[in-house]
Amino acid sequence: MRLRFTKMHGLGNDFVVIDAITQQVRLTPEKIRALADRHFGVGCDQVLLVEPPTQTDVDFRYRIYNQDGGEVQNCGNGARCFAKFVSDRRLTGKRAIRVETANGLMTLHLQANGDVSVDMGVPVLSPSEIPFLANSEQQTYALALPNQDIELSAVSMGNPHAVIVVEDVATAPVETLGKAIQRAEEFPEGVNVGFMEVLSRGEIRLRVLERGVGETLACGTGACAAVVAGQLRGLLDNEVTVTLPGGVLHCQWQGPGTPVIKTGPATTVFQGQVRI
Repeated sequence: MRLRFTKMHGLGNDFVVIDAITQQVRLTPEKIRALADRHFGVGCDQVLLVEPPTQTDVDFRYRIYNQDGGEVQNCGNGARCFAKFVSDRRLTGKRAIRVETANGLMTLHLQANGDVSVDMGVPVLSPSEIPFLANSEQQTYALALPNQDIELSAVSMGNPHAVIVVEDVATAPVETLGKAIQRAEEFPEGVNVGFMEVLSRGEIRLRVLERGVGETLACGTGACAAVVAGQLRGLLDNEVTVTLPGGVLHCQWQGPGTPVIKTGPATTVFQGQVRI
């Protein structure tokens, strides 16, 4: 099978984007892993699939696959690349694009400066819906690990996130502590782990260890989850600049029951064809 694809990135979080509207596509976990392989394939953090919608009043269906071949519910950086892709490929002429995802409907807004704003939906804080095993909903939770106890916030932005506040994100034990949290039985479907350094009420630094991927240069849902967690803990205001290793995102959240709006860039790297 020969596929046309576009390589894109959102702040260094990179994707292979495939148009399944104008070409026939049959992806399996094995083929996704082959595409994502950085030595023998194209290489990416995730594969994004653009499909026709299955619902009325929706423009596209948006599917996301991790490097390991597993499908996930949401990816904020990928959503921005998705919007730029369907616009650049002239699959739509709209500036506001409604897409269906595994987590529900999402609206993407193309800005005049080339940035994309994404309505990321209302954060899920109920432990059973994240899912996170806890007796009741709290702003923070104590998690007992084999060698230490930590305090974290648990949020779902369509995928589960644990957020930890650290003194210095540059020296935070992202790999070791992040993997220990990902293995915790309290997160039955795994979890993305964010390490947040609060610089002021309007600015944070963030690193994220993503499930099924590892640490990425940027994580859009992780940025949203961190802003939600910081606001719930009384550390942040409604508008926050999030600096990730790959660049800067801007997140707005007006509080429980309202959606998080995330704005940032999307970049096309190259186009090509690959036989898998």
